[in-house]
Amino acid sequence: MMTNLFSVFDPSTSILNLSLNWLSTFLGLFLIPMSYWLMPNRFQLIWNNILLTLHKEFKTLLGPSGHNGSTLMFISLFSLIMFNNFLGLFPYIFTSTSHLTLTLTLAFPLWLSFMLYGWINHTQHMFAHLVPQGTPPVLMPFMVCIETISNVIRPGTLAVRLTANMIAGHLLLTLLGNTGPVTTNYIILSIILTTQIALLVLESAVAIIQSYVFAVLSTLYSSEVN
Repeated sequence: MMTNLFSVFDPSTSILNLSLNWLSTFLGLFLIPMSYWLMPNRFQLIWNNILLTLHKEFKTLLGPSGHNGSTLMFISLFSLIMFNNFLGLFPYIFTSTSHLTLTLTLAFPLWLSFMLYGWINHTQHMFAHLVPQGTPPVLMPFMVCIETISNVIRPGTLAVRLTANMIAGHLLLTLLGNTGPVTTNYIILSIILTTQIALLVLESAVAIIQSYVFAVLSTLYSSEVN
């Protein structure tokens, strides 16, 4: 049962299908209609307002060192993750964000570039971050160890948080989907259907929230090295 349950996250065993499954990561780019680029419409106005709000928030988090190029990177990260989270809710579309292969690929290079930039250009500032202000001298060696460990595990926590949230919701939807066809009682079937619709709405909210959390935490990690 556990093998069948987790098989929904298996890309494929065929090399061709495996490549096509991972190419679905960029499917969101092809779903944007040409009218979005050519003339204003309701979707474009809503999306532009979202992007403008995110730009202002990320610029505030980055502080004086923030500029349009930095916010564009994190907004693009938010858009990529959100598109993939939403696409995973549709039937027969591979959920790439439920795999550490993708989430670690996004989180680790970002964290590594932030660390290299900080230690090369702001070495004293990075050393100061290892010991919080007001720490007693006796606790300083322990605080250095704790802060170092917390910095090292950041890409892992970013990746695992996103992956775990995507897997948890899809597992619940899969369990309810497998229970429905074998149920003969119409009352129980209607309850399962209602629960599945509610879970689908909840997963849609999780898709937005998790992409936002990933982008905001990446922005905060970037602001710490400046």
